[in-house]
Amino acid sequence: MKTPLALAAALLALPLAPVLAADAVPVQGLWLTADQGAAVKVMPCADNAGALCGTIVWDKDAGNAHDTCGTRIFQMSRDDGGTWRDGWVFDPRDGKKYKGYVRRKGDDLNIRAYVGTEVLGKTEQLTPLSALPATPHCS
Repeated sequence: MKTPLALAAALLALPLAPVLAADAVPVQGLWLTADQGAAVKVMPCADNAGALCGTIVWDKDAGNAHDTCGTRIFQMSRDDGGTWRDGWVFDPRDGKKYKGYVRRKGDDLNIRAYVGTEVLGKTEQLTPLSALPATPHCS
């Protein structure tokens, strides 16, 4: 009798495994782009608390024509075991939206944008940032 009870308890705990894994390596926080030209704040979306959004909160070009402050660069609606999927990635350099995903890889955050299949894409690797640079300020 103990075996079926233990099996049932184990099966009930399985849906929690992805949530626990995702909490082990959170993606929320401040991240610096590879070229160190922008900082992205990753947090639940203000307009959809179940989704994850990345927004540019610091830009080295703040205040000029190339300013990307406030631009949402991704929105993902599903956490798939630590990889956020089912959304889009926006590239402010070309002004286009792509399919994509967001995941932690070690200490870094990878944002993958692609057309069609994940193999046909490009990954932007962001590093953790403890505080925003002092200047220039996004308004």
